[in-house]
Amino acid sequence: MNASTTSDAAAAPAPGPDWKIFTGSAEPHDGLADLPDPPPWRFARPPQPLVAPELMPVADDERLRARPFIVSDAMKIAVNAALYLRRPLLLTGKPGTGKSTLIAKVAHELKLGPVLRWPINSRSTVRSGVYEYDAVGRLQAGRGVEPPVQDYLKLGPLGTALTAVDWPRALLIDEIDKSDLDFANDLLNVIEDGVFEIPELRRLGSKTAQVEDFEGRKVTVPDGRLQCLQFPFVVMTSNAEREFPAPFLRRCVRLTIAPPTSAELVDIVNSHLKQHAGVLDAAAIAALARRFDADQKDNKEVATDQLLNAIFLTVAMHDVEGRSFSEAELKAVRNQLLQPLSGPDA
Repeated sequence: MNASTTSDAAAAPAPGPDWKIFTGSAEPHDGLADLPDPPPWRFARPPQPLVAPELMPVADDERLRARPFIVSDAMKIAVNAALYLRRPLLLTGKPGTGKSTLIAKVAHELKLGPVLRWPINSRSTVRSGVYEYDAVGRLQAGRGVEPPVQDYLKLGPLGTALTAVDWPRALLIDEIDKSDLDFANDLLNVIEDGVFEIPELRRLGSKTAQVEDFEGRKVTVPDGRLQCLQFPFVVMTSNAEREFPAPFLRRCVRLTIAPPTSAELVDIVNSHLKQHAGVLDAAAIAALARRFDADQKDNKEVATDQLLNAIFLTVAMHDVEGRSFSEAELKAVRNQLLQPLSGPDA
C-alpha cells in the first residue's frame, strides 16, 4: 500500500448509523424522532419538530398480528423511503400477502398509535374520508335555534390523520382499486398538499372549532382548515384490479408483494405458531408449503392465511390438544381449507 492509499483510507469518514428507521423489530422505539426534514419540494411550509410520545400503543389485536409478521428487505426499503420522502406507500399484491398487516407492524414499532383504517368501495369519496356532516340532524335539532355546526361534524380517518401535531399517525387506505375513476386524483390533491378546507366551518369565519375526530376525541380545527403538520404514514393497498394514472403513481412509493416461496412459507408458519414449536411436524409443514407453492405456480389463487389455518388445525391442534384425526380426515380438512379462491377449482 502506497502513501496516498494510506492517506485516503485514513481520511475516509467513519460509517454513520443505519439509515433505516423502521427495521421490522418487535419492540417499539422513538427512532422516528431522528427523521430528517422532508425534501424542500415536498412541503411549502416550514417542517414541524417531531416530539416522541410517552406512550401511543397500537390496538391489542393489531399488536398481536404485527409481532409475528416477517418483514422482507424490500418492505423495509419501501417503508423507509416513504417515511423519509413523506410519500404514501402503494402496496400491490394478491390477497393474503400481508399488505394490510405491514402497516400494523410499522405503527407498532414506530409508536404511531392505532391504525386509522379507511376501507374503500365504489361509493367512497375523499370528503367522506376527511369528514362527515350531518346537515339533516342539525336541521331537525334546530327548531328555530341554529345549533353549532361543529356538533354535527365528525372527522374521518384521513381527516384525523391530518390533525397530528407532534407525531405522525398511521393511515391505511384499503383496496383503493375499488374506488371510482376520480378518487385517486382527488386523493392525490389532499396527500400532496396536506390541506383540506371544510366549507361548513369556513363559513364561521376566522374561528377555531372543536370537532370530534374518528376516534371520538375533540381536536382543534382553526379557520375551518385542516393543515397537516406531521405527514401520516400512509399505506394504500391494491389487488391490481385496475390501473392508476401516472401523476398518482409517481407521487407514491410503490411495492409489489410477491407470494412467498415455500421456504418463506415455512418461516412464516414458524413465526406465527412459535408457541407450538415443540410439537410442530416439520415434514408435514414442508409438504403443505410445497403444495401451496405448487398451487401458486399453477395460477391457483391461495392466500397465506389459508395455509396457516390448515397447519394450525391439522398439525398444531392435532398434536397439542391430542385431537384424533384419521388420515382421510386430515386430507379432507386440508383440501377444504386450501381451496383456491379463483379459477376452475375454486
